[in-house]
Amino acid sequence: MTEHRPIATHNVAQLILLLAGLTAIAPLAIDAYLPAMPLMASSFAVSIHSIELSLSLFLAGFAVGQLTGGPLSDHFGRRRIIFIGLSLFCFASLGIVFSQTLHGLWFWRIVQAIGGGMAIVNSSAVIRDISSGRDSARYLAHMAIIMMIAPLSAPLIGVLCLYFAGWQSIFIVLFVYALLIALLLYRLLPETRIKTEQSISALRRYIEILSHRKALAYLAAQSFAYGGLFSFITASPSVYMIYFGVSASVYPLLFGINVLMMIVINRINVRLLRFYDPPCLLRLGQLLQVSAGSLMLLYIIFSTQPDLIVIVGGVMLFIGAQAFIVSNAVASTVELFPRSSATATAVLGSAGFLSGAASGLVVTSFGDGSLWPMITVMSVCAISGFTLKTLILRSCRHHTPDSSGDSP
Repeated sequence: MTEHRPIATHNVAQLILLLAGLTAIAPLAIDAYLPAMPLMASSFAVSIHSIELSLSLFLAGFAVGQLTGGPLSDHFGRRRIIFIGLSLFCFASLGIVFSQTLHGLWFWRIVQAIGGGMAIVNSSAVIRDISSGRDSARYLAHMAIIMMIAPLSAPLIGVLCLYFAGWQSIFIVLFVYALLIALLLYRLLPETRIKTEQSISALRRYIEILSHRKALAYLAAQSFAYGGLFSFITASPSVYMIYFGVSASVYPLLFGINVLMMIVINRINVRLLRFYDPPCLLRLGQLLQVSAGSLMLLYIIFSTQPDLIVIVGGVMLFIGAQAFIVSNAVASTVELFPRSSATATAVLGSAGFLSGAASGLVVTSFGDGSLWPMITVMSVCAISGFTLKTLILRSCRHHTPDSSGDSP
C-alpha cells in the first residue's frame, strides 16, 4: 500500500495553485525571451544560433539542478531546497541583466537554470507526498492546466518588454516573479516530505530508480517527448520569423495556440483519468505525437513550398499531445517510489531537459534556414520514445508478469 501525507481538502486547491506558480518559472524562463532572440543577437553582435545555444545550456543546467535538488529534497525537506533554488534563480536573473558578453549570458543562464531546477523538482514530489495513483495524475493535470498560462503568456510578455524597454527587462520580470513566488511559498507551503527512520543516500536512490524497468520505460517516454518539444521551441523563432517571415508581434500568437491545444487536451486527459489509468493515456499521447510528426515529415518531403498553416496545424497536434504524456509519465513513475518521489521526479525531469538540450543542439547545429532540422528531430524523438517504451515494457512482462504498464 502506498503512503502519502493527507492534506485538508480545502487546502489542496491552494497548494496546487502555488505549485503551478512555482513550476511556471521554467516555461517563463524558456519562452519569454524567444521573441527577443534576434535583438539579443544584434546586441551581442553574434548570430541568432549563438543565442539559441543559450537555451540548450539552460536546459542542461536545469537538468543538473533537478539531479542535485531531488535527493537533497528527499533528505532535507521540500521547503529548504525550494528556497535555495529560488535564491539562485533570482541572483542569476540579475546577473543576466548586467551581462556584457555572450559568455556572460551563457554562464548566468546556466546558474539560473540550476537554481530553477532545484526548486521546481519539488512540485511533483509534493503532489506525490499528499496523494497517489489516479489522484496524483489528476492533481498533476490540474496543476499543468494552471501552469500553461505561463508558456501561453511568456512570448507576449517578452514582446511587451521589448516594446517598452530592452531585452534586459525580460529578466527583471523573471527576477520579480521568482521573488514573489518565494514569498508566497514561505508563508503558505507546509513541509510535506515523508520522513524515514533509515537515511538513504542519493546514490542509492538513483540506483533504485534507474534499475527499475517500468521506471525506465516511462523515463524513455518523457525524455523523447521533451526532446521533440524543445526541438520546436529552439527552432521556432528562426522557422516562424525568418523562414516564414512572421513578425515578432505575430510570433507569440502562433506559439500560444500550441499551448491552447495543450490546455484542451489536458482537460480531456483529466476526464479520461476517471476511466483509464495513466499508462494507458500516456500511450495515447505517444501515438498522437508519432502520427503528427510522421505526417509533417511526409508533407515537407513531397511539398516544394510548405504552407505555414499546415505546419502550424501539425505542430499544434504534436505539442498538444504533450499534455497526455508528461503528467501521466510523472504520475506513473513517482507512484513506484513513495519515499524517493523528489529523486524520481529529478531523474524524469533532468533526463527530459537533457534530451531537450541535446535535440536543441542538433537543431541548432544543422540549422540551414529550412524546416528539415526541426521537423526531422521532432519526428525521430516521437518514434524513438514510443519504440523504446514499448520494448522495455515488453521485457517487464517477460521478467515480471505483474508489471504491465500499458494496458487500458
